[in-house]
Amino acid sequence: MLEYREFIAAERIDHSGYRQDGTQKVSELSFMGLDFAVAPKADWQDILRTKQGAGFSYIVTPNVDHMVQIWQRPDLRAAYEAATYRVCDSRILDKLASFKGITLNPYPGSDMVHDLISSAQPDGPRIAVLGPKSGDFAELARRYPNANLIHIAAPQMSVGSRAWKETLRRVEAVDYDVLLICISFPKQELFAHDLKRRGNTSGMGMCVGASIDFLTGVQKRAPKWVQEKRLEWAYRLLSNPARMWKRYLVDGPKIFWMYMRTA
Repeated sequence: MLEYREFIAAERIDHSGYRQDGTQKVSELSFMGLDFAVAPKADWQDILRTKQGAGFSYIVTPNVDHMVQIWQRPDLRAAYEAATYRVCDSRILDKLASFKGITLNPYPGSDMVHDLISSAQPDGPRIAVLGPKSGDFAELARRYPNANLIHIAAPQMSVGSRAWKETLRRVEAVDYDVLLICISFPKQELFAHDLKRRGNTSGMGMCVGASIDFLTGVQKRAPKWVQEKRLEWAYRLLSNPARMWKRYLVDGPKIFWMYMRTA
């Protein structure tokens, strides 16, 4: 079940996946039935800033909750398997992998988005942001004036609904290099999968949930020391117990049963 190999599938590698010396930036590790993309943070930022080839690619950021849901939902597993890169978002997953001698090199989606936007320049990649309210997007643009940002509104919508299809068409009408899909898990992953299947857009999508809320101050992330102790889940649980208790106290522990089953 566990193996190490370099990316070789043609559809998963384009010119942005290589360094100047011709070596690949991204390696692939299989852990708990999912192939994780592993690379240094600087290489991920290079990939995001490099114009992609034809077609739409997207990044998903699996954490413990995502892994549990993937096992239960074939449609979600299909969306994850269709992603170009699956970047570990969880220090807990990385710790479990370490017991097998594997390093997943986690790069949380919120950190990836922060690093992209905070260092962006006006002549850099065009970054479309799908999801935030107009006021929140205005605050994002105010805080990061150098970033080349484009807002795409997203209504409340169910998968496959009329509003869903209209939003797909709105995204396809925008000229962007990077698309931040911020409509919550698992809708954002299913949305990215639909964009890829339709074949009417290009660029790199990122399924990154509340990342923009952290940048604008709408939500607060756990302090760095809490993150480093792998206790961000506890911080989020205590911050919003009514919403988070089932995720962290009922669904989350299933990861250990899944780990034992795939060991």
